[in-house]
Amino acid sequence: MNEIDFSKTPVPEIYGSNCFSNALMRERLPKNVYKEILAIQAGEKELTLDIAEVVAASMRDWALGKGATHYTHWFQPMTGLTAEKHDSFISPLGDGRVIMEFSGKELIKGEPDASSFPSGGLRATFEARGYTAWDVTSPAFLKQDTTGTTLCIPTAFISYYGHALDMKVPLLRSMDALNKHAMRVLRAIGNTTTKRVTTTVGPEQEYFLVDKSFYDKRSDLLLTGRTVFGNVPPKGQELEDQYFGAIKERVATFMRELNYELWKVGIPAKTQHNEVAPNQFELAPIYSTTSQAVDANQLVMETIHSVANRHGMQALLHEKPFAGVNGSGKHNNWAMATDDGVNLFEPGENPESNARFLLFASAVVEAVDRYALLLRSSVATSGNEHRLGANEAPPAIVSIFFGGPLTEIFDNIADGKASSKSESGTKIELGVTSLPKLPKDVSDRNRTSPFAFTGNKFEFRMVGSAQSIATPNTCLNVAVAQVLSEFADKLEKADKKNEAIEAIIKASYGKHRRVVFNGNGYSEEWVKEAERRGLPNVIGTPDALSVLVSADAVKLFEDHKVLSKDEMESRYHIYLENYSKQVNIEAGVAIDMARRSIFPAVSSYGAQLARDAAALAAISADSKPQEMRAKKIAELAAALFSETVKLENALQEAQRIEDAFAQAKTYNEKVKAGMEATRSKADALQKLVAKGSWPYPEYEDLLFRL
Repeated sequence: MNEIDFSKTPVPEIYGSNCFSNALMRERLPKNVYKEILAIQAGEKELTLDIAEVVAASMRDWALGKGATHYTHWFQPMTGLTAEKHDSFISPLGDGRVIMEFSGKELIKGEPDASSFPSGGLRATFEARGYTAWDVTSPAFLKQDTTGTTLCIPTAFISYYGHALDMKVPLLRSMDALNKHAMRVLRAIGNTTTKRVTTTVGPEQEYFLVDKSFYDKRSDLLLTGRTVFGNVPPKGQELEDQYFGAIKERVATFMRELNYELWKVGIPAKTQHNEVAPNQFELAPIYSTTSQAVDANQLVMETIHSVANRHGMQALLHEKPFAGVNGSGKHNNWAMATDDGVNLFEPGENPESNARFLLFASAVVEAVDRYALLLRSSVATSGNEHRLGANEAPPAIVSIFFGGPLTEIFDNIADGKASSKSESGTKIELGVTSLPKLPKDVSDRNRTSPFAFTGNKFEFRMVGSAQSIATPNTCLNVAVAQVLSEFADKLEKADKKNEAIEAIIKASYGKHRRVVFNGNGYSEEWVKEAERRGLPNVIGTPDALSVLVSADAVKLFEDHKVLSKDEMESRYHIYLENYSKQVNIEAGVAIDMARRSIFPAVSSYGAQLARDAAALAAISADSKPQEMRAKKIAELAAALFSETVKLENALQEAQRIEDAFAQAKTYNEKVKAGMEATRSKADALQKLVAKGSWPYPEYEDLLFRL
């Protein structure tokens, strides 16, 4: 529902018009209440019912003025999607009339039925009570469509016993942990003005668009989000003519509406372009505080779907919807910023700021090396398993890219060298306090790196396009918080701060620089080199997830009060179960499509071909090619049927296994192998069958027709 004429209304008037932002609260709330809200957002005060009552009344009046009839506590359960239960504002008066009410209590707390949300064993299925709690750090917004307008209040989701049942609670806890120890480091090195450190994120979202008419005819896309069968047409992405090319008018019209819908709810959509694969695109926002960025990215994915549908298209967010062409990721641009406007990863104007930059950057290097398995687990999904290491995305080996000049600076500190000549020709005088200004872009970009420094932020490139960015950022935050806590312990005891800073950087980077790699992450040489360095290379999702229940990971999360042991174990079981369920669905779809559509179609076509060959043989000697083709189709059809039997047997074997890890491993090793074998026969048949006889829209339709 577009009540705004995009062609006539200036963008500044549209931006944030459906967002109950801080700017709007400053206009609508009493000054003392607005000041209290800012203090609550900064973690300096706790929310009281009195304050909530004032905010709720203002929020209600604003929403009603925009046509809202319902409100919902909008939350992010462990499904990876969002959830909402709508309640109307009406309150009966008893005489047949109603008034529109919304109390502070209703704003602060909701109680959705939690029985069917994943809990990983934290509660019994019959224990249905769960609570949603208002996240004051993320603004409320309005959802508008043809059915009406709903006020959405971002919330956390917890069980009756206080366990985190969502992705927001651990994220907020991890942000607090990082703030605590980053502040300790800043105070220890002489900063007396900063009050809070927050992490910021700018997630780049990749996606495909396909025509809805083709999508509706493919049950694999409909039920799994990816194609389980299909050949790349003679032209794929090899000419690289799609990347940054002129955007088709139909797509440009979609993008224009998408931008306006996102701007209305205060999401700063900034960049859009064609990606590498045909009909693949990217949207990037300006970065914001991590908790807000997580909420915004969930909204971005929802809005891409809804706007695409309005334009007769279907958005595909799966990490690998098409075999043979590039998949989609979500580059997570992560940084640390102070409340007084300092980016801690920004090389500075003077020796002190450069020392700070090097200290915090070395903390990230150590965290990524020590907790590489944890970061790998944070992006372990069935979809991302198809993408990582496929020469289109970072490998499953976690490493950091710094580029030559910055690596040289760190190496010289670690090796105790007094000075050097950098690749850029700039002489670097070492001994931290005498470092000159460092250039902002101290390196090129490396698209093959899982974790690349890009000037003033780190780009975590392993995140999958369909997944929430909450878990990757939670793991990243808590890993860096741990290293900063150890740095702070040393700095707080040191008498000579400059010498202590240099000693910490030297020891930390010297021990953990094995994780820095500036070369081609796609090469086989890197796989061998990583093994030589002792870096883990975990390919399968079940193995990657196993770190979540390791003693070190549990202790890390418990020490920083981010997740308890029970909550860690619950997530482990949820992720394993999700993996097994997804592969189970995909295998079932493959069997169904092969047996009910592909096999009958190719058998019918092959039989007709054989009849035509026989008829031709009666009048001509040129029937041999027809006979050979019919025979080849018959052989492949029989092989396809045989492979579906094997796949079904593997599927039944996996379904009988009760242990979650053993079951997931069977899906990973046997069921997926069976799917690939089945696919190879079906895809070979597709090349032999006339286009009109193949039962599904082909890649040519899906990738080149918009």
